[in-house]
Amino acid sequence: MKILSRKIAIVTGGGRGIGRGHCLHLAKSGATVIVNDIDKEKSESVVEEIRSQGGKASPYSCDISSREGSENLIIGCADEHGSVDILVNNAGILRDRTFLKMTDEEFDDVWRVHVKGTFWCAQAACKIMKERNTGGSIINTTSGAHFGNFGQTNYSAAKGAIASMTYTLAIELARYGIRVNAIGPTGTTRMSETFNDSANANGTEVDFIDPTLNGPLVVFLSSEKSSSISGQIFGCGGDRLALMIHPHYGKTLTKEGGWTIEEIEKHLLEDLVPEFGPIGMLSIPYPFSKGVKSPDNKKA
Repeated sequence: MKILSRKIAIVTGGGRGIGRGHCLHLAKSGATVIVNDIDKEKSESVVEEIRSQGGKASPYSCDISSREGSENLIIGCADEHGSVDILVNNAGILRDRTFLKMTDEEFDDVWRVHVKGTFWCAQAACKIMKERNTGGSIINTTSGAHFGNFGQTNYSAAKGAIASMTYTLAIELARYGIRVNAIGPTGTTRMSETFNDSANANGTEVDFIDPTLNGPLVVFLSSEKSSSISGQIFGCGGDRLALMIHPHYGKTLTKEGGWTIEEIEKHLLEDLVPEFGPIGMLSIPYPFSKGVKSPDNKKA
C-alpha cells in the first residue's frame, strides 16, 4: 500500500511550478489530490497529467485570497471526497517594489494571498479535521526571503508571518492530532524569474532547479512517517534538505539594576556586535559594520 493511500490532499496554487510538483508526488504516493489554482486551465492540465499516470485528482479554481474562496475550496473538497487529510498552502504571488515606492495595494495583494490565504484555508481544514476527529497534516510555505530580501518588504513580511503562524498552529493543534510544518522551497518558476532582474541577483544568472524536487519532502511530511514532527520549517528543493532553526535569543548580557546608556555603548559594541551574523536571504556578511550613513555624510 502506498504511504498516502485513502488520503485526501489539497494543494493551493497547484497548477504550475512548485505546486504542480507537490501534486504529482502526492498522487504518486497514493493520495487523491485536489489541484486548486486560480487558473482553471492549469489546474485541469495537472489533473489530466495525474490521471494519465494512474493517479486520482480533481480540479478546483477557487480564489483563496478571500475567506469565501478559501472556505469554498476546503468545504467543497470535504463534501465531495468525505474528508480533508492534508493541506499544502502553496499559492503565492509577487509584487516586488522597493520599500519607499511600495503602494498599499502591492503590500495588501501579497499579504492577502500568502498570509490570509494560508490562515483561511488552514482554519477551515482544521475545523473539519477536529470535527471528524481524523487528525491531519498542514504544510505551509515560507521562504528564505523572510531573512530579508531587497525589494520584497511585502513578500518577506508575509513569509515571516507564515513562519510564526506555523509555530503557533503546531502548539495549538497538536491536541487534535494535527501536525503543522512549513517548507521554504526552491525551484525555477515564474516567480523565481523575477530574481534575475533584481538587485539581489548581482548580475548572476541562477541555474535551473527542477521545481518538482520539493515534492518528496511534502509527501513525507504529509504521511504518518512524520508523526513526531510538528512546528518545524525545512529548506528544500534541488539537492538540499535543511532545518531552519527556530528564532531564539543569542548571547545575553545581564546586569543587576539594569543598564545605563554608557554601559550599553561599551558592552553592546564590545560583546554583542561580534555576534552579528549575515543579513538577508543571500547571507551577505554583516554589511553595516562601518556605519549606516546618509548620502551627504558619505561624501564628507
